Order: sequence, then C-alpha cells, then structure tokens
Amino acid sequence: MLNRVQATTKLKKSLTTIIDSDSSLSSRYQYRSLHQSQTPQTTHHRHLPPKLHLTNRSPLDYQSILKSFIARRAIQPGRQLHAHLCLIGLGYDTILATKLVDLYCSCNHLSNAHQLFDKISKRNVFLWNVLIRGYAWNGPYNAAVSLYYDMIENGVVPDNFTFPFVLKACSNLGAIGVGRDVHDHVVRTGWEMDVFVGAALIDMYAKCGDVGSARQVFDTILERDVVMWNSMLAAYAQNGHPDECLILCGEMAVNGLRPTVATLVTAVSAAADTAALPQGRELHGYSWRQGFEFQDKVKTALVDMYAKSGSLTVARNLFERLTEKRVVSWNAMITGYAMHGHAMEALDLFKKMAREAKPDHITFVGVLSACNHGGLLTEGREFFESMIHEYRITPTVQHYSSMVDLIGHYGLLDEAYNLIKNMTIKPDSGIWGALLNSCKIHKNVELGELALEKLIELEPDEPGNYVIMSNIYAQSGRWEGVAKLRDLMTNKKLKKDIACSWIEVNNKVHAFLSGDTSHPMCDEINAELERVEKLMIEAGYVPNTAPVFHDVDDDEKTRMVCRHSERLAIAFGLISTPDRSRLLITKNLRVCEDCHDAIKFISKITEREIVFRDVNRYHHFKDGLCSCGDYW
Repeated sequence: MLNRVQATTKLKKSLTTIIDSDSSLSSRYQYRSLHQSQTPQTTHHRHLPPKLHLTNRSPLDYQSILKSFIARRAIQPGRQLHAHLCLIGLGYDTILATKLVDLYCSCNHLSNAHQLFDKISKRNVFLWNVLIRGYAWNGPYNAAVSLYYDMIENGVVPDNFTFPFVLKACSNLGAIGVGRDVHDHVVRTGWEMDVFVGAALIDMYAKCGDVGSARQVFDTILERDVVMWNSMLAAYAQNGHPDECLILCGEMAVNGLRPTVATLVTAVSAAADTAALPQGRELHGYSWRQGFEFQDKVKTALVDMYAKSGSLTVARNLFERLTEKRVVSWNAMITGYAMHGHAMEALDLFKKMAREAKPDHITFVGVLSACNHGGLLTEGREFFESMIHEYRITPTVQHYSSMVDLIGHYGLLDEAYNLIKNMTIKPDSGIWGALLNSCKIHKNVELGELALEKLIELEPDEPGNYVIMSNIYAQSGRWEGVAKLRDLMTNKKLKKDIACSWIEVNNKVHAFLSGDTSHPMCDEINAELERVEKLMIEAGYVPNTAPVFHDVDDDEKTRMVCRHSERLAIAFGLISTPDRSRLLITKNLRVCEDCHDAIKFISKITEREIVFRDVNRYHHFKDGLCSCGDYW
C-alpha cells in the first residue's frame, strides 16, 4: 500500500492533465497543495490567491464555495479547489464536478470543462445541460449540437433547460434542419407548451428566417409570458415585418402584459423601419407613462426612430439627454444624419464621438454612408483608409458598398470596379447593384452588362436588376437590348416592382400606385395635380421624360411621369392638410429625376416643407431646394 507521501505525489501527477491542459495556465500557475503555507513573502506570492482553509469541510460547503466562484468567475481559486477535491477523492463527485464544469464554462475554459466532463462516470441531465449551455453561449456551436445527440444516445432525456440551449446553438449556426429535428423531439417529450422552450423555438425559427413557423409555435402556446411575446415581436422586427410587429405589440397591450425594455426597444425599432412617426410618438408617450423615461436603451431606440422618421431635431434632443452615450447611441444619431444627407453634421458628430467612445464597424457604415449621400469623395476615401489602418476594422460588404456607390457616382467606374476586384471578401448583390446603378447614371453599357451578369448569379429572380439594365439600354437607344431583357423577364415570370407611395393623414395611411384611380378622392387629387402643374410650368418647370424607358411618344411620356405615385400622394396631402404644414411621403423605390425636380417646384409654389423618404435616403424639399443638393 502506498504511503501518504507517495499517494499525494501520484495524485499531483494525475492532476497535471487537468490543471495544465490550458497552455496559459502553465506559464502563470503552479499547483501547490492547499494544505501548504502560502504566506505572501515575495512579489510572486502576492499574485496568488489567498490561502483557502478547506480541511474538514463537508460537500455542501464545497458546493457553496464553488457557487461563489462561479458568480465571481474566479477561475484561479477554482482550479486550486479542483485540485484539492481531487486530493481528497471528491474530484469526480457528480454534484461537485457539475459545478466545476459550470465554473470552467462560465470562464470560457471549455476545453477544461469538457475534459472533466469526460472523466465523470455518472452524468445526469444537469451536467449535460451545463456543458451544452457553455458551447451554446461561447461556441463552437456545433459542439453543443453534437453533445445533444450524444446525450440522447446515452439514454438521458432532455428537459426544458436542454432544449433552449441547443436551440440557441441552432440559431447561431442557422441550422434550421437540426432545429426542426429538435422541435420534433420537444413535441415527443411533452415540452411544447413550456414558455421557455417556446421562446427558444420562436427565436430559432426567426434567426433562420422562417417567421411562419415561429408564429405557429407562438399560437400553439396559450399561456404566454412576456418573454414569449418579446420573442415573437423580435421575430417580426428582425425579418422585415415591422407592421406585423406593431400590430402584435397592440395585442400584447390588450392582453394586459406590462412591457419590458426589450418590448419597447423592439416596437420602437419597428416604428422606425416603417417611418411610422405617429405610432412612434405613441410608443414614446406610453414608455414614459410606464416609467421607462430613464432607460437609455429605450431612449436610444427613440433616437433611431425619430431620425428615421424625419424628425432629426427631436432625435438630437433625446440624444443629448442620454445619461450615458454608448456606441450604439452615437451610431443611431450618426446614421440618422447620414440618411437625411446631413453629411457634415454626421462627420462632426463622429469627431466628437472619437474623443469619448471607440467607433465600431457600424459607426463607419454611418460615416461612409454620410460621405456617399453628401458626395464627399475625398473624405470618404480618407475615412475608409482610417477605418482599416487606424481603427483596425476589417471592411464589410456594407463599407465596400458605400465606397463603390460613392466612387461610381463620380463616374470613376474603373476605380469602383477595381475596388470590387481587390476586396478581401466576396462581393454581394448590394455591391454589384451599386456598380450597376452607377453604370445607369453614366450610361456605361459594357460594365453594366458585367454587373448584371454577376447579379444574375447571386439573385436570378430579382426583377429590379433587369429593369435597371433595361434602362441603361434604353438610354443608349439600344431597344433590341430592352426587348431581349423584357423577353427574359417574361420567360422567368418576373414582374417589375410596382411603385407605391404613401402618406399618413389623421392617423390613417393612404397608399398610391402610379396612375392610381382607386382612391375615393381621385377626382379631387387629379384636379389638384393639374392646378399645381400649371403653376409649375409658369414657374419654369419642364417635364423630364428621360426616366420613361418606353418606346412611346413624348406626350405619353409626359403623362406617365406626371402621374407617378409620389405626386399623387403629395396632391392628396395638399388638399387634406392645413396650408403650409409639412408633408411626409414614403416610397418603396428610388425617386426619379423628374419627380425630384417637380417636388422642388411644388415646395416653393405651395410654401410647404416636403420630406420624402425613398428606398435609399431622405430628401428635404423646401423653398425650391432639396437637402441632397441634387446629388443622390
């Protein structure tokens, strides 16, 4: 039989595989028995944890100590306690080992956690859950999925903690196939009505882009808590369904659930995405009545909402009243200025931010967008270089897209194309689309054809790309090219996106299509258009029929541009609101050149400020001028 010294030596050697498996540990930590004196006599000793008196302790005491280590993420003393437990024969006790695995996971030492997990013979569901959670939160996420299937093979039945963890891993991986498999297992094990599992399923389907399945899960569970409502709201908001998000938010209020910060942030963000200022103001008032006026996250969402809804002054006032300006707050305000074409205000705010917070990649999306919308080529190049070399931020497709658009707008198409060819990442449809738009502006057929070829590879069923190239052919008088693309769209059963503009009057949205005659006030709208157009012509307006890419006579082209959807919305606004009040119009496509010129005349003739939001940006028309300076 080994004596105590020999046993201790053997335990120390076996313990090396546990303690020294982390390479960083070997350089900063030497195992020393917790029974040895650790009197701090040197500088080296001062960096060691204080002496832990652990003799004659019960397992419950060790559990309490480990719980405190987990709460403080105290990895160093935790390792010492692990060593001590191994020495006294409790190193693989299931309860204590579970807490040790939890500690290693909490400190993101997953390799140590997994090594200990593998050495435990009696693994219960709690132990499996702890390690699966560690991988689900810290990655690699596929390890969490693998552990889930191992767990089932070992005969351990998952519970309502297991499923949310593994579904989170599926969300991070975008693995909807595995997620559906887990969903089936949820149903088979009877956890489909659990609100935590339900919220995780909704989140997984939402992150994978399947909002329909997320809603089915939501509707299945009758007893829903606020977390589940928030999950469904986020599912709609994150997948481009802001209107449904706002409707569901109203239903939540009707059901008597008090909103949380997450509820309001999601709902306000949805209002921002639809430029729904009345709903946004209502949410603003509601959040204040509910006592959220001091919540900076809600305030930041409101800054974003007001900026995107055309109320920059209100947005800036809220921004300045923030208790703590986080990076996301600065980004919201900078991006807001960029959307409205206030490039210099955006850049001035960036300079102020750089003195108080560290810009991130989203900050530079806003800064480069501001340069793009403001036509600041030199500044855009400088900020792009500064982002890479000074701030060490790797450009994303959004950064490249802004630069390609900016350079291309200036007619430097070869430079824009070379930038794409030298990108460190694969260009997406947004980048090739920016190049195609630049080719349209500068009538470059050859490069436009190349951009369209790339776009067809990436999104073959997007009709807008074919339409832009058709416009390029039409500008060059190449009607055979127009006919070829039209036939191609017909064969693919693709239809051109229908232009739609809308205006909100008295809390009711009125939408118009080009040439629309369906509105109840159609006669009054057309009469107002004729009245205003007569005054415009007297003031010097000449219709620009270049945006009409149809082989028809000039009179027909003039009639077509004068009945575009934005003009119908403006005419309705003029006859439905008080004189000189501001109009806010939104359009789902880019404003054409003729309508842009016409709205400048309308703003001067009617003495109105007309705020126009198209798919790309805001235009503020006042006194015959536009905030974009005719650069967009």
